[in-house]
Amino acid sequence: MFGLGMQELIIILIIVLVLFGAKRLPELASGMGKAIKNFKKATNEPDEIDVTPKKNVESDSRKEGEEKEKSE
Repeated sequence: MFGLGMQELIIILIIVLVLFGAKRLPELASGMGKAIKNFKKATNEPDEIDVTPKKNVESDSRKEGEEKEKSE
């Protein structure tokens, strides 16, 4: 497993325990799990298709001009 033996893993876990404390470890593990889950979900989902209609710039500018003329 990535060239890490049991001794290296234990040392890494002890360092993490000292740095973050026993109370924060479940929170960190939960956050990491959610992040990995979201990452896998994002890579497996197809891209969303944008179905919103695009505005026609010419027709919008004409309508604005007509509204300005009516208000004057």
